[in-house]
Amino acid sequence: MRSLLTMLGIIIGVSSVISVITVGNGGRDYIVGMIREMGSSAITIGVDATTAANSDYITDKDIEAIKSLESVQYVSPMVMSMGSLSTENVTGIGMLIGGNEEMRYVMSTECKYGRYFTEAEGAAGRAVCVMDTTSALQFFGKKNCVGEYINYSVNGVTTTLRVIGVTDMYSAFGSDSESMMESMQAMGGAQMAGGMIFVPLKFCTSFLGMSDRYDTVYIIASDENELDAAGNAALNRIRARHNNYDKDCYMLTNLATYIDLLDTVINVFTIFIAAVSAISLIVGGIGVMNIMLVSITERTREIGIRKALGAKTSNILFQFLTESVILCVIGGTIGLLLGVSGAALVSSIMDIPLQVKFSTIALAIGFSSFIGIVFGVYPARRAAKMPPIEALRRE
Repeated sequence: MRSLLTMLGIIIGVSSVISVITVGNGGRDYIVGMIREMGSSAITIGVDATTAANSDYITDKDIEAIKSLESVQYVSPMVMSMGSLSTENVTGIGMLIGGNEEMRYVMSTECKYGRYFTEAEGAAGRAVCVMDTTSALQFFGKKNCVGEYINYSVNGVTTTLRVIGVTDMYSAFGSDSESMMESMQAMGGAQMAGGMIFVPLKFCTSFLGMSDRYDTVYIIASDENELDAAGNAALNRIRARHNNYDKDCYMLTNLATYIDLLDTVINVFTIFIAAVSAISLIVGGIGVMNIMLVSITERTREIGIRKALGAKTSNILFQFLTESVILCVIGGTIGLLLGVSGAALVSSIMDIPLQVKFSTIALAIGFSSFIGIVFGVYPARRAAKMPPIEALRRE
């Protein structure tokens, strides 16, 4: 019982460190991987409205020029509008997103039902739309609403759109439409419906009364390793066409930069929490040293008899140092098992992958052994240097 209580600090320390590192690694890989799937090779070029003139905005000719670049695979302008969506029985807020036929690659989600609009439908400005499954459930009560009609209104003007495709947008965020609906209802969202629809760019600009000039364009690079080159080439092509090299009116954003930044932030946060948890290992090491000192006092005659029978100082030192290390290694192993079990439970609840790495296991066992050595040296040296006559004299 005393040994178990001695190991308790080591067990708690190792299990907490293992849980934090394992869950942190799994969460980091899950979040970063999710964002990468959404478009790790995506670049955006935006127009700074505070410095740009009307002639500086991106045009359809600019889009064609960007698309001709070898380093660019897909390109689509993006136009957004907030209004209201309605069917016969449901009315709610809605976001209208306009893009060309290549927007499907920018969004990185395929249609679960139906299809995206084609280049011909985009050129003709057809009143068709693609919506996400959560919006479909809210407005139609079913996921597959292909062939249904939905109304979009903004600034007192209403248009009717035919649904030709349904995409599961929230699958990219590790969720699904049912769980998203449950979350919205839990937050009081059952009273207010909301949705998002994607429409052809020409229809969007015509309906909104906009000119064919855009302030945002999304670009997918041909090679994920050449993001900066593709972004700079596209930006230079726009500047050359508008002859505005002397104006700082464009903002180039590499989404991969944010992925690397997020990766770094999560790593730093995980290491910080693990370091805080490791404080209990120091406390556990002090407990081991304390119990070893008590053990030496109780086993004074044993030490004296061993030295009288010829045991060397190194033998006594090794004996007590080994006991200290064994206590810490056993505690570290128990902590490892508890930590992995706890991490597995958290991972299953949070629906993230379990990432148990060999380096984490080696860290747990190695650090607990190190604690045993560091905090066992003093008691072991004290026992080893005890004079045999004085040891035999003690009752």
